[in-house]
Amino acid sequence: MSGNKTQQTEAAVQEFISRVEHATRRADSILLDKMFRKITGWQPKMCGPTIVGYGSYHYIYDSGREGDFCATGFSPRKASLSVYIMPGYQDFGEILSRLGKHKMGKACLYINKLADVDLAVLEELIRAGLKDLDAKWSVFPT
Repeated sequence: MSGNKTQQTEAAVQEFISRVEHATRRADSILLDKMFRKITGWQPKMCGPTIVGYGSYHYIYDSGREGDFCATGFSPRKASLSVYIMPGYQDFGEILSRLGKHKMGKACLYINKLADVDLAVLEELIRAGLKDLDAKWSVFPT
């Protein structure tokens, strides 16, 4: 079985963030980096060319597919910020109802700009997502 195609790299996180073209997305990325470092206590690592990841975990699905991925993180995409905090094992509806303007993907949260959400609630969600993920797959620091 093949593993995850998005692998951790040695690319410089600060250099990646400094090259984000959209000024608001770049400023939000700087703030998210500080937030994730504070919450996790971990140094970020690039996962593939566009995801800033914190921590890692190894998964093995019932199908036999296995791999490694960042435990949490974000990506400043052109359309929105993708925040990887939703492992999909718990219903975080109550927290999400207090977050502010967002959209949900299968394993990530889409936010147009951080000004649209309550940052304290986002921190709560990141913590809850990490706790939930660690209950299913062991999470390791980066």
